[in-house]
This record gives sequence, C-alpha cells and structure tokens, in this order.
Amino acid sequence: MLIVLSLTICCCIGMIALVLTKPSVKAKGHALSIYWVPVFAGALVLLFTGVLPFSHVWESFTANTAVNPIKVLVLFLSMTVQSVFLDEAGFFKYLASKVLEKANSNQLVLFACLYLLVSVLTVFTSNDIIILTFTPFICYFAKNAKIDPMPYLFAEFVAANTWSMALIIGNPTNIYLATTNGIDFAAYLKVMFIPTVVGGIVAFGVLYLIFAKRLKKPIEGVSKEEPIKEKKLMIIGLAHLSLCVLLLTVSSYIGIEMWLITLGFAVSLMFLAVLYRLVAGHGGYTVKGSIKRLPYEIIPFVLSMFVLVLALDESGFGEFVSGYLSGKNSVMKYGVSSFLVSNIMNNIPMSVLFSSILSNAPEAAHKGDVYAAIVGSNLGAFFTPMGALAGIMWSGILKKSGVRFNYLMFIKYGVAVSVPTLVATLLTLYIELGI
Repeated sequence: MLIVLSLTICCCIGMIALVLTKPSVKAKGHALSIYWVPVFAGALVLLFTGVLPFSHVWESFTANTAVNPIKVLVLFLSMTVQSVFLDEAGFFKYLASKVLEKANSNQLVLFACLYLLVSVLTVFTSNDIIILTFTPFICYFAKNAKIDPMPYLFAEFVAANTWSMALIIGNPTNIYLATTNGIDFAAYLKVMFIPTVVGGIVAFGVLYLIFAKRLKKPIEGVSKEEPIKEKKLMIIGLAHLSLCVLLLTVSSYIGIEMWLITLGFAVSLMFLAVLYRLVAGHGGYTVKGSIKRLPYEIIPFVLSMFVLVLALDESGFGEFVSGYLSGKNSVMKYGVSSFLVSNIMNNIPMSVLFSSILSNAPEAAHKGDVYAAIVGSNLGAFFTPMGALAGIMWSGILKKSGVRFNYLMFIKYGVAVSVPTLVATLLTLYIELGI
C-alpha cells in the first residue's frame, strides 16, 4: 500500500506543479496541455511493473457503473462538442450583444440575475454543461460592455458547483456516490435540497462582499449586435442541446443512461451539420472547428487517474482510511476530507476512491457520510483549479478569450468562498440528519 500511495502522491504533486507553472507547451503553433503527463506516467508504472494487473483495469473500465471512466469521458466530450458547436456558429457572441442591449447600467442587478439564472439552470441540468455553455457568453458580454468579467465568471463557476448538489443529476460525482450506495432520486432530493439552498445563499453573500466595489461601476459599453455566422446551424445546435438537457433531466425516470443520451445527440448534431454542408455548400468550418477544439487531453488524464485510484483501492487503502473517518462527527470528517482530496486528484477519481472508503463505514451513519462526500465533491471544485475537470476547462476558456487570469487568483477567491460555504452546508446537513 505504501508503494502505491507514494507513487500516487508523487504523480498528483507533479500534476499540480504543471498546472500552476506550465500547463501547456507549444508544438507547431498549437498549445498542447501537459498537466496529465505525471499521472499518465504513474499509471504506466503500475501496469508494466505488475503492481496492478491489466485484467483488473479492463474489468473496471468495462464495468456497468454510473461513473465508468469511459462513460464519464463520453458524457463530458459529447456535451462539450455541442457547446463548442454553438460557439462556432456565433450563438454566444450574438446572445451577449442582445443581453447587453437590454441591460441597464446597474452591475449589481446583472450580477444577481446571472447568479440566479446559473443556479436554476444547474439544478435541472449539470454543472459542466452550464460552465461550458455560459463561460464564452460571459466573456463576450464583458468585452462588449467594457466591464471586469471576473466577478461574473467566478460567480458563474461558484453557482454551478454549489447548486449542482440539489439533484442527483447535477454532477457525475452525485450519481456515482448516490447510486452505488443505494440512494434514489427522491431520497437524494429530500436530504440535499435544504443544505444546497443554505450553501448557495452563503456563497452568494461571500461573492457579493468580495466583488461589491467592482460592481458599483456603471456599464459604459455600447451594445453592438454581433451577426450570427450560421443561423440554421445555430438553430439545429440549440434544438439538440435543449432536447439533450431535457432528456438528461428525466434520464433516471426513462431508464436511459446519461452518456448514451449525450452521445446520441452529439453524433446526430455532427451528422446533420455535415449533411447541411453538403446541401448548402457552406458551414463546414463549424463542424471542423468543433472537433478541433475538443479537450482531448482529458482522455489520458481521466483514464490514468482511474488506474491510480483502482490500485489504491486494491491495496486496502479504502479500508484503512475508513477507520479514521468513521465514528463521531463522521459527516464533518467525510465532507472536509472529500473536499480536500478532490483538489489533489480531481473530484471524479475522488468519488471512486471514497466509494470504496464508504463501503467500509458503519451502517448507522453510512448514508450521512455519503451525502457529506457528495458535498465535498461539488464544493471542492472551486477551492482550487484541480478540484474538477470543469475548473481546468474553465481556466483554459478564459485564457483563450483573453481574460486576465491566473491560478493564484483562482485559489485566492476559491478559498474565500468555498470554505464558509462548505462549513455552512455541512453544518446544515449535520443538523438535518440529527447525527
């Protein structure tokens, strides 16, 4: 166990170092992300030294579970391609210009409206979808309005990763931890709704205190309507995304897994876009741009992290840690530890690891511990950029959009907002469960 644990820690330290210093390198004029390299190297060491048999990895990757790594990747990339497609069609620039046209000069009102809108949409969709969809919109909006985009961008990120706790479908980590521990949709909602509301209110309050001074400045930009590059393709893209989100919302009722839904819509969108290109004779760059902009580096990262977590699980690490986290105040222990571990190995692999740990927890407090780990997996996303895949993606979008941003800034705001939000949410959960 010590060998596997030491290797995992070294890989995570290497990954964090790259994210904070040099997350990408240039090759033939293109920036290639390399934050995943240490983790990938660690996974190869485990496999080729025989510490973890290939057969065990194959069984894990083909298992029929909610957060099978292959399913996670398909879900994430399928939603990404739909969002990027809309961006390539000119939807976000157009939407930003129309909103700015209707907006008044009160930034505080706009800030509150954005937070509320993202919160509501996240509850019924998922945090990754909202972040990938709204981040380009906010960047374009702020540029046209000549205002500081950071208050709106961070509010969007915090809202998406706080209100994603409300429903079981809000985050893949919710699905994995809940379903593998026998918690259904209704039972989940009954417990998590009130803690989510408390956490969401606290998060907004802290955000307001941080950014209030900046938001007092009036909007000086003049609205300039951006033309839609491909109107028909935009309509096709919006129809696909809307129907996809609708089916994702009811996926647990209709018995279709989310990754199958998103894959189906992504394939359908690309097929219709190519067909449109053949008939109309234009619009091909939209498809090409969407495929080109996909974050392919996510694939080796997710698969490698799952290999490391699997090795830890088979070494008995889960049973060992469970002995320390269980017992008195276990809700607080699981909540805080999952929150911190998410920022070491990312919240999706953390959920797999903590599922193993939770399987060894005493039955009396087991369900409360599961909910606490779910809280940590969501709120850990805005503690540091490593907390969730969306954090790394979000950071990349900002840099490509020319927004002045660095990881130290993320951590400064993240610590200020996530810590009080975590404490308030866990305390509410603790009181509600009466443990």
